[in-house]
This record gives sequence, C-alpha cells and structure tokens, in this order.
Amino acid sequence: MSIFNLIFLQDAAAQAVADSLAATADAAVEAIETKTPDEILQTLLDAVVRFGLKLLAAIAIFAIGAWIIKQVRKGVHKRMTKRRGDDTALITFTDSLVGIILWILLIAISIGALGINTTSIAALLAAGGMAVGMSLSGTLQNFAGGIMLLVFKPFKSGDFIEAQGNTGTVKSMNIVSTTLLTRDNKTVIIPNGILSNGNITNYSAQTARRLEWTFNVPYGADSEQVRDEVMKILKADGRILDASSPHAEDPFVGLSAMKDSSVEFIARAWALTDNYWPVYFDINKAIYDTLPEKGISFPFPQMDVHIKNQ
Repeated sequence: MSIFNLIFLQDAAAQAVADSLAATADAAVEAIETKTPDEILQTLLDAVVRFGLKLLAAIAIFAIGAWIIKQVRKGVHKRMTKRRGDDTALITFTDSLVGIILWILLIAISIGALGINTTSIAALLAAGGMAVGMSLSGTLQNFAGGIMLLVFKPFKSGDFIEAQGNTGTVKSMNIVSTTLLTRDNKTVIIPNGILSNGNITNYSAQTARRLEWTFNVPYGADSEQVRDEVMKILKADGRILDASSPHAEDPFVGLSAMKDSSVEFIARAWALTDNYWPVYFDINKAIYDTLPEKGISFPFPQMDVHIKNQ
C-alpha cells in the first residue's frame, strides 16, 4: 500500500470523526435551544451518570479480564510445561501468541463497554491493519513461518540443527524468529519465515546415529587381520550399539577401495546421539594406537621411480 493510500485513509477517518462531532454539536445546540436550564442540567447529570457507570463497567471488565488472561497464560504455560517440558521454544511461542490474542479481545470488549461503536473502530483497524500488513509483510511472513514451525515441529529447544548455513543448539523461539547458539558460543537469530521455507537438518531428532571411520594401510597388509583388530576395538567399547538396539545395526568393517599407494578400509558403527562425538574421537585414537602395535602401519604417500641406464 502506497503513502497516498495511507494519507487517503487518514483523511477519510478524520472526515468521519469531524462529521460525527459536527452532528453531536448540532444536536447539543438544538437541545439547548428547546430545553430549560434545569432540564439541560438534568440531562447533563444523567449523561455523566450513564458515562460514569459505563466507565466503571469498562474498568471492571478490563481488570477482571487482565486477571483472567494472567490465569489463562499460567494454565497454558503449566500444561505446555507438563506435556512439552523439554521444549522451551514451543512453550515461549505459544505463551506469547495466546497473550497477544487475549489482550486484543479484552481491549475490544472494554471499548465496547464504554458504548463506543466498535464497528467503525473495527473498520479503521482493518484499514490500518491492511496498511501495516503491507508495510510489514516480512514480519507477517515470519509470523506465519512461526505457526508452521509450531504445527509441524521440525525441532525443539535443545536440538542441534543445521539451517540457513548455520549450525547450533536451539535456545528459544518467539513469534517471528528462532535463536541458535553455535558451538563457539555465538548467538544466531534466524527469521521464522526463511527458516520454515528452507532445509532443516536435525541432528538430535533420532536417539541413535551411525558413525563412520576411514583409514589406510599399506599394500601387503593382511586384510583379515586389519578387519579383526578394528572389529575388536569397536566391540570393546560399551557405547557401541548392535542390532539388538532399536534403529541400530551391528558394527561393520570392510575394504572399501584400493588406491595408488594404500588400501582404504571403512568402519561403521552405531551409538546414541549423545555419545556421537566422544565415541568418534575415542575410536579414532584407538585405531591409531592399536594397529601399529599389531604390526600394521599407516602408509605415507609414495611414488616408485625407476631409472634405466642406457
């Protein structure tokens, strides 16, 4: 919506208010001309009393409504904590969304209790909302993205995810953005709009993950010995899972490639997601320390050069 449309709406609203005030003034003048001073005074007193009663009713409604909103938000927070206690991002988002909706309803009801025609106010708010919506389309997109994330739940607070070129732990989520904490303790704030429309890799979604190691041995090494020694290393670690665990398989070691100056082996095993990196680094060290002790060395890149004398 252009600035000219905004000016037009403002002028129309101002003209409507001016016409209403003019009509009220004409009615007041007519009443003064046709009534005695006592009748005018009595009319004013009645009007003040009626307005005072409406004002007290509006204040009472607002106060009671504010208390109800507080209790509702407490109830929602308690219920969400009970059901999704580990997902503070979802709890924060739901609490803020419920609060905004309830406060808007309370303000509208309080204004109506004053006897003000809420229809015209709603029309003005709708026109203003359209103008604001066009100017804040990005924010509305982020709000819609937050709703999508709330409905489909691709992650929760505490999950380690990769999104929009950033990796980190989800710390919180509000109605327009999600906050990540990276491994090097940087705070990254991603708008919900682009987050919900992009690829999200959740490394914490599954209870178990597969690890993989590749290492090289020289040509001539006993492949069965290499396989047996590495398999012993894997089975000796109590954190390695086997096929009896849900979503896991038995450890595997195999010859994967024959390269120019070495033979490449690959080892695969499953571990709980929380143990992923400790197991990865520990098995790496165990392979490096154990194979040379068993007479299996690690080759360096080399090239054989033959010189022929003529």
